[in-house]
Amino acid sequence: MKNVYLDNAATTRVRDEVVLRMQGVLTDCYGNPSSTYGQGRKAKTAVETARKTIAKELKAHPSEVIFTSGGTEADNMVLRSAVRDLGVETIITSKIEHHAVLHTAQDLVADHGIAVKYVALDESGNPQTSHLQELLQEDDTKKMVSLMQVNNEIGNLLAIDEVVKMCKANGALFHSDTVQAIGHYKWDVSKTPIDFLVASAHKFHGPKGVGFLFVRQHSGLKPMISGGGQERGLRAGTEAVHNIVGLEEAFKIAYRNLAEERTYIEGLKRYFIDQVRQQIPGVFFNGLSGSMEKSTYTLVNIGLPLDDDKTKMLLFNLDMKGISCSKGSACQSGSDAGSHVLNELLSEEALKKTSLRFSFSSYNGIEELDYTIGVLKELVEG
Repeated sequence: MKNVYLDNAATTRVRDEVVLRMQGVLTDCYGNPSSTYGQGRKAKTAVETARKTIAKELKAHPSEVIFTSGGTEADNMVLRSAVRDLGVETIITSKIEHHAVLHTAQDLVADHGIAVKYVALDESGNPQTSHLQELLQEDDTKKMVSLMQVNNEIGNLLAIDEVVKMCKANGALFHSDTVQAIGHYKWDVSKTPIDFLVASAHKFHGPKGVGFLFVRQHSGLKPMISGGGQERGLRAGTEAVHNIVGLEEAFKIAYRNLAEERTYIEGLKRYFIDQVRQQIPGVFFNGLSGSMEKSTYTLVNIGLPLDDDKTKMLLFNLDMKGISCSKGSACQSGSDAGSHVLNELLSEEALKKTSLRFSFSSYNGIEELDYTIGVLKELVEG
């Protein structure tokens, strides 16, 4: 059976170079970074070198990079501290954000009585900036805007510079879940004055269970986890040195190879779009994922003209053919509720069709796409 992995938006294969680097740390750099003897200093140096590597690429100060267990923890940390410690009374977000933002915001409503307001979306799923401006000026409460740079299901790209300017002009904080963007797009926080952004290593061929949070200097953010002075006092707990170094290695390779790998993956996406349109009549693209200019180059989300019986067995049949993809985000793969993103955007008729997300990496090839499209065509026509 073939093994075609096209769910890179859920997680990516760890690069061989990353595995080797992590193995070296696990065997030769096992000291506690808080210890003052040689092995501890060696581990501390590894952590701080990784921090400097990331900060240099982002044009940030090393003290602004905080290591976390990933994007979900970082999103929680920002939103919860913003309300608890920074005086935020209103969170402005959208209904198609990651659940790490949506569920946390609703928890804050219940626990702290804040207001959560949702910016209106256009028919393609983009936040309407005119409505965002209205929400920012609606009252005098302290506000935080939280909008993701790349939507993890439909790939839409946020006009992030425009949103940042609007937030600054209205005295609002801005947080972005940039998990699907870091490692795939360049960032310069000295030119785009975002307050908080987050990343997860496993989205750019690093290990699971580690990520980082960019926190603008003098933000006032307070820790969510207490117990020690690690991570500039913002995240207690002994650092996972092997994971942090793995993140650093994956991050370095991602940006060193960015132009070359982007060109290659763009070619995969363009080919997939063209072939699906030619070979499967009635297919449609959700959000702006069918656009090379208005969505990320790493994924597409397609709707297929299938009846109910075929829909129920589609993922099973694809899995039996060795094809890994997603019927919604992986974070909700065990749910029968369907995609909250597509439920928000699609018509009732379109929601009756099966939608699948295919996401690409440099480890994929044209022959895998041909095989996948052939299987899809067979399932639709069979």
